[in-house]
Amino acid sequence: MHATRAVTDGDSQFGNSQVARQTNNATSRSRQTSGKPRRRSFLRRVLSWSLAIIFLVLLLPYLLILLYAAPQVQPISTLMIGETLTGRAYERQWVDFDAIAPVLVQSVMMSEDGQYCAHDGIDWEALNLVIDDALEGEATRGASTIPMQTAKNLFLPPHRSILRKALEIPLAMWMDVVWSKKRLMEIYLNVAEWAPGIYGIEAASQAYFGVPAAKLSARQAALLAVTLPNPIKRNAANPSSGMNRLAGIIEKRASQSGAYIKCLYD
Repeated sequence: MHATRAVTDGDSQFGNSQVARQTNNATSRSRQTSGKPRRRSFLRRVLSWSLAIIFLVLLLPYLLILLYAAPQVQPISTLMIGETLTGRAYERQWVDFDAIAPVLVQSVMMSEDGQYCAHDGIDWEALNLVIDDALEGEATRGASTIPMQTAKNLFLPPHRSILRKALEIPLAMWMDVVWSKKRLMEIYLNVAEWAPGIYGIEAASQAYFGVPAAKLSARQAALLAVTLPNPIKRNAANPSSGMNRLAGIIEKRASQSGAYIKCLYD
């Protein structure tokens, strides 16, 4: 009888041990199973937040364009922001559109965007030609309109890329919808880089020729216009023979641009 009790006690201990192991295994599996959904939930939250941030970053320029429609707002460019963040000084004096010599506006239009008054922010014909040339492996010409350049100056990095161009296009079209042609030109002329650390036509006029933007001559305006494509290397006050030649062409075109600038001077 004692032997039977001993065997029974042993069986009981063995059974209890098995139950404990099974319980531990079940608990371990439960923890592993519950851990996976938590990790998946965390990853989903990270992905959701990342997509939300990307969406807000892409949306912000469109909201700022609405804000910049107000004439009292004086936008700054990404390059100006970069100068500030790196501790470098820069010059920019905002000037209203009506205080800029019309010959400067005409020269810039004839140099940078001859169809400015005719398109909706994008010169589709010029852009299609550039795309065709690129697909055929030929050297491409510039097809950036003044609205596209303004979008780049205000919101995008200066480095060339297909992605930047893709972002420029809808921004330029939105600007053309929200802003008047005059307001768009005013902002462009006040944020464009004209020399290292020199932004806006007023600071450029003073730096190069010692006169306000309202007093620029036809030749000075043409020289400033041909400086825009490469303000780091070109100097309007000390032009090369090539710059003088280009300025002569732009000066002549500007003098004949009456039909092209009606959207700016009614």
